[in-house]
Amino acid sequence: MTQAQGADASGVQVSAAGVPSWLEPVVAVAAEVRPEQLSRFLPADGAGRRAAVLILFGEGEHGPDLLLMERSAALRSHAGQPSFPGGTLDPADGDPEGDGPLRAALREAEEETGLDPAGVQVFAVLPRLYIPVTDFTVTPVLGWWRAPSPVRVVDPAETARVFRVPVADLTDPANRATLVHPSGFRGPAFQVGGALVWGFTAGLIDKIVHYAGWERPWDRDRTVPLG
Repeated sequence: MTQAQGADASGVQVSAAGVPSWLEPVVAVAAEVRPEQLSRFLPADGAGRRAAVLILFGEGEHGPDLLLMERSAALRSHAGQPSFPGGTLDPADGDPEGDGPLRAALREAEEETGLDPAGVQVFAVLPRLYIPVTDFTVTPVLGWWRAPSPVRVVDPAETARVFRVPVADLTDPANRATLVHPSGFRGPAFQVGGALVWGFTAGLIDKIVHYAGWERPWDRDRTVPLG
């Protein structure tokens, strides 16, 4: 794995030094938020396969943004669903209780989107959360894209599309809705970048936007069906 900014032989460092002022509310959220404020699904001790996702904030043509990808329709799990880059921890990532999730998030992001991890500054880590449907215990890793690099679909068998979504689009009430799943699940959704973002990814975006103070009033009674 290419080492990230602040990384050395002992591991990946976490530092918020030098992040732009607009990201400071997210830094504060990461320092104070409790797991139960992010999700009602929390991992029991030793439960779930360990995974990590990279929630990468950058500054693009349209201001602050988030990096997302759309999973291949051929995958067995979450086929065609927009998500953060990420995946299962490998033994080579190191200690799952240490910086293993940080290394996994950066490695998976490089493998899925082609980004250069050397340009990513990990500035915080959110509490681990549980995804019951896939039995994953996920560590959300927060990154600042200090030196952006080109991104692309690296393996079409895994990724259908890589795209950046302006934060302004995510906070626009016109792009927000409540998704209704055939199973009866209801949760936040974002209609952005030509995609319907829902599930675990939308839930985390919803909580970050809310606790960072970026949320604008939106119509929670507006629903969109899945499919």
